Amino acid sequence: MQRLEALTWDHPRGYSALAAAARLQAFAESGLSIAWDKQPLEGFESHPIADLCARYDLVVLDHPHVGEAVAGECLRPLEEVFGAQVIARIEADCIGPSLASYRFAGSHWALPLDAATQVMACRTDLTDGFTPITWDEVTALSALTGKVALSLAGPHAILSFLSIAAAYGEPPAAADPDILVSRETGKAVYDLMLDLASRSPLSVREKNPIGILQHMALHDDVILCPLVYGYVNYAAPEQGRPIAFHNAPRQMTGGRPGSTLGGTGIGISRRCPVTPELKRHLLWLMSPEVQIGFIPSHQGQPSLRAAWQDAGVNARWGRFYENTAETLEAAYVRPRHNGYIAFQTRASALLRDAIDTCASAPGIIDQLQTMYREHRVAGGER
Repeated sequence: MQRLEALTWDHPRGYSALAAAARLQAFAESGLSIAWDKQPLEGFESHPIADLCARYDLVVLDHPHVGEAVAGECLRPLEEVFGAQVIARIEADCIGPSLASYRFAGSHWALPLDAATQVMACRTDLTDGFTPITWDEVTALSALTGKVALSLAGPHAILSFLSIAAAYGEPPAAADPDILVSRETGKAVYDLMLDLASRSPLSVREKNPIGILQHMALHDDVILCPLVYGYVNYAAPEQGRPIAFHNAPRQMTGGRPGSTLGGTGIGISRRCPVTPELKRHLLWLMSPEVQIGFIPSHQGQPSLRAAWQDAGVNARWGRFYENTAETLEAAYVRPRHNGYIAFQTRASALLRDAIDTCASAPGIIDQLQTMYREHRVAGGER
């Protein structure tokens, strides 16, 4: 019996399907055993990947960690494990950049078991069915009700900033990897965030996306969060009111829904002995029948496009998938160079402090740019 130690994140979306798969009788009969540990969401977002790979055979990670992982030589490239043709087929079947986001330095480094991006969460029972489409409409609803919340805790202040910049026509660091965002776009995005934050309910100020969605399901003081990572579980929660999920806001009708890709992938650490049984299990998790059936039925959020388009899956989960698929297809992929995660942490803290003190935009945008360049250089990018 081959026994592997594995780590995922502590939420039903990140854990339940993996743990259930490991308990299947057919899995036990294959001669493979996987023990899944859990870590809090905050640890998942910031814990050094090399340390995790030294302790675990399989590690669930977010794509911005791949530059750090490559620098630490702690993950196996998927092409080495499965072959380039298999990876190309999976990439073609995945929704949006779910697998492409794990490509760095010429290889892919994790299988995208889970797909997610920032979308709009709305208590439509409290908005008379109205759902904003543009950022102007979000601002108007905020001014009218005082019940529109920004997600700013942890890394989410800078993630919201990146998403709005993408909606405003300037995906950060896309045109020039050395320039995070132009001063003009940066100022427009920051001023929008500053305005919305001035009326954002204090009850969710310190909460991560899970906390915000839990709060929205149970309380009526937040009727809309325009950018929050989608959790299908809250479209049909066990407690509270269902939350309607829709595409992220656009600068104008017909424009790009600005959103920063999230989701998770399963990485194979260098310490892991790759056997035929392990390869079969991982490819089984990525198969259409599992992505459409097994994973959604165990509170997971699949990564194959076929699952997001499936009528039965959408009927079970309040049309979560079909209502947000456009946003995921167009999601912005963050930089993945070594050092990006440290930048993300510092930049979010900077933005929160700036919003709390109503600091002027030009100085904040310059500080963000300087910080971004420093971390690129520190990570070995030139």
